[in-house]
Amino acid sequence: MTVHALEAARRLAPRFAARAAEHDRDGSFPVDDFADLREAGLFGLMVPRALGGLGATFAEYAAVATELARGNGATALVFNMHASVTGALGAVTEELAEALGVPDEALAARDRLLSAAAQGSWYAVAMSERGAGARLSQLSTSYTPIDGGWQLKGSKTFCSGAGHADGYLVAARSTADQSVVSQFLVPGGDGLTVEPTWDSLGMRATSSHDLHLDVSVPADRLLGGVEGLALVVAQLMPHWLVASYAAVYVGVARAAIDAAAEHLNARNLAGLPAVRARLGRADAATAAAQLVVAEAARRVDEAPGDEETNRWVWRAKLLAGTTAAEVAASVLEAAGTSATRRGHPLERLYRDARCGSLHPATSDVCADWLGIAALGGDPDRDGSAPRW
Repeated sequence: MTVHALEAARRLAPRFAARAAEHDRDGSFPVDDFADLREAGLFGLMVPRALGGLGATFAEYAAVATELARGNGATALVFNMHASVTGALGAVTEELAEALGVPDEALAARDRLLSAAAQGSWYAVAMSERGAGARLSQLSTSYTPIDGGWQLKGSKTFCSGAGHADGYLVAARSTADQSVVSQFLVPGGDGLTVEPTWDSLGMRATSSHDLHLDVSVPADRLLGGVEGLALVVAQLMPHWLVASYAAVYVGVARAAIDAAAEHLNARNLAGLPAVRARLGRADAATAAAQLVVAEAARRVDEAPGDEETNRWVWRAKLLAGTTAAEVAASVLEAAGTSATRRGHPLERLYRDARCGSLHPATSDVCADWLGIAALGGDPDRDGSAPRW
């Protein structure tokens, strides 16, 4: 990746920040932010250079996501979903494709989707369901083979960017064999219905509404061209399901510190030692979390799916989520009651930061995973509930 992407993210962040309060208040989608992302070429961030993209590494994605989140965490969170789709697709090497049995025509279809992203298309993720969360093994959305393709039917929840994306990564279960879970890239449009359900505590601008599907798609929209790859990919690439969120919440934590510093200086409160100490602790905690995210990302680039890499991935998600919430709460208290008014940046950032521990995998799930690993068990299999 050239320096262009990181510079673009830093340039766009103030624009996003200027629009953030309005979108948070109204629960509206930041359409202009996504127009800016498209114009900057960032939808091609994770697309290989050979297909017209920037060919970023996971570490480079994390740096870009952190900067975007300093502007608007909601925008960065939706962008994360697109990066997860394109990043996972772009990471399927010829060796991995051969090991998974991916046919050549499926690789060609994947390349078409990635090329479209480099040209400005963006993708959302439609995985979670009511009562199942993001656990692939518990999904009820189904798919059935039809002449020339597949029929998908079901309902998804927490679909960030619903109604705005050009396509949706949909996880569904085979009607022929309930143990088989596959993923499809479903075009936006006919057969998809958005139910406006998103009215949340934080990240209000993500438009994470419910998405109802009763749609037929061509055969080449089955990702990988082989049924049953969804759970395999989740285990091979947990960084896109877990750690990619982490970079966003590091950015939210840093934004909270920046907003607190501006508020405290404006109110002549910076002379209080207790106030300075809160900002100092917040700065140190955020820097530590960012280092863990960076280490996880470095290991993902060098040894994806490795046992020790995955430990760092889960550590990153746990620490980023808890740190963002703790930092935002502490600096809000330092800023005082005036910063709790609706419309104040710290009030919004406090609510956005609180969502970090709730995204899958939640902080409790991450901690349980790491605890089982520390005890010498297999954290992907030894938990009381299936991870995916």
